Amino acid sequence: MKLHNLSSKILAAAAALLLGATHSVAAVIGQPAPDFTLTDIDGNTHSLSDFKGKSVVLEWVNQKCPFVAKHYDKSGNIPATQRAATADGVVWLVINSGHPGAQGDLNPDQVREWARANHAAYTAYFRDLDGTVGRLYNAKATPHMYVINPEGILVYNGAIDSIRSAKPADIAKAENYVASALAAAKSGRPVRTPQTQAYGCTVKYK
Repeated sequence: MKLHNLSSKILAAAAALLLGATHSVAAVIGQPAPDFTLTDIDGNTHSLSDFKGKSVVLEWVNQKCPFVAKHYDKSGNIPATQRAATADGVVWLVINSGHPGAQGDLNPDQVREWARANHAAYTAYFRDLDGTVGRLYNAKATPHMYVINPEGILVYNGAIDSIRSAKPADIAKAENYVASALAAAKSGRPVRTPQTQAYGCTVKYK
């Protein structure tokens, strides 16, 4: 009986480890991007699978993070990238996975004001307050960027660009990894740099 109980505990622990490992690597380069459903700040529900046939960018954000400020109000870099992408038919989804009351957790009216002030051009903005989608993608920083090709395959995961700093002056010298990945996805070419380390503030999970 004791041996049976021990074996059951070992199997249960192994299953838990396997589930944890599966969850931690849910978003894998070269594999289908994990589907999710979220309701945007305007009350519209979207699933990632709704956008099959189009390139999709996922952007994790925290408006109070200085690294996000670098790419928004201090330079306009991400809004410019959004405008170019969405004008080309790309779907751009912005996600804030901060818990309620966390740094950068803005209510819908505050988000709209921020978006207007920064000339943001995203497709939809989501508050992932329980962090479910952020953890599904293992989003670690703000900004943390993902590019999904029209076939629904994750082709890029990482930083917005190649220079890890909060200085706007570095943007002109950096490679915009998201723009490069979108260009590759559009032409059907492999992404030259499919994975990098995202830099910025940590995502403020619950």
